[in-house]
Amino acid sequence: MMRTFFKKKTAFLAAAVALTVMLVQGCSGLDMVNAVAPDDGVNETAGIGYGNHPRQTLDLYRPSDRPGPLPTILFFYGGSWKGGHKEDYAFAGRALARAGFLVAVADYRVYPEIAFPTFVEDGAKAVRWLTEHAGDYGGETKDIHVVGHSAGAHIAAMIALDGTYLEKVGLSQSVLGRWVGLAGPYAFYPSEIDYVSAIFQHLEDEDAARPITFVDGKSPPALLLHGADDETVIPKHSRLLAARLNAAGVASAARFYDGIGHAKLVLSLSEPFTGFAPSFVDTVSFLKNGAFPETRTAAHD
Repeated sequence: MMRTFFKKKTAFLAAAVALTVMLVQGCSGLDMVNAVAPDDGVNETAGIGYGNHPRQTLDLYRPSDRPGPLPTILFFYGGSWKGGHKEDYAFAGRALARAGFLVAVADYRVYPEIAFPTFVEDGAKAVRWLTEHAGDYGGETKDIHVVGHSAGAHIAAMIALDGTYLEKVGLSQSVLGRWVGLAGPYAFYPSEIDYVSAIFQHLEDEDAARPITFVDGKSPPALLLHGADDETVIPKHSRLLAARLNAAGVASAARFYDGIGHAKLVLSLSEPFTGFAPSFVDTVSFLKNGAFPETRTAAHD
């Protein structure tokens, strides 16, 4: 019992230190997150191209002790559509792989090299690659689940809700399974957000970049997770989108976690951070069984 106590205390301290470093240093702190997150029981294949551009690559994670075919997840990280690296989110890929998935963590092109909607188009190309090649790595090539955090949740939402992106790569929304969005800006107006407005300023109608615009009855079921204390992307985005989806007849739910902000939400997908919020359990249960978690708390905007 004493050994278990010290093990849990060590994990908690590691989590606290890693989170502090990440908040102070930005993305560089994710190196420490990956250093303390478990990596055993997972096979990794890095740097696979799904297109010709250097940022059109993905890393694959799969459990080393489970035969396929495994359900497949495509994960998109955040970074305001301006940056980020797939390697920084190995902690999420490994955690989901350990739960029995083949997980692809994808890079995509970012501003200022490109603007909207190129990063969404890259996401659709990554989906197509998985429908063609996931089977080579023990994954399902159908019912591809998409998961994203922040700007990555926006990309996942656009792919799930606006069928034109998959149509451009020869697919339809029927290739998707379920999708999970973590703290996504689904109902934002780009012109009102100074630090990202330039990415969308060329649009004649900014509704083209708002996932909530494209809600109909054709999209896959959705689970929208949000920290109730998120000040980067406020919780009402998830509440509004879930309500719009349900009104259109799409099975969906929004869940909010008290005391959780923007960074803690994505960290909570992996040990030793799962104590922050039950996002990992909620995500896995939904993607495997279609089960929605119980309401955690009401969103306050």
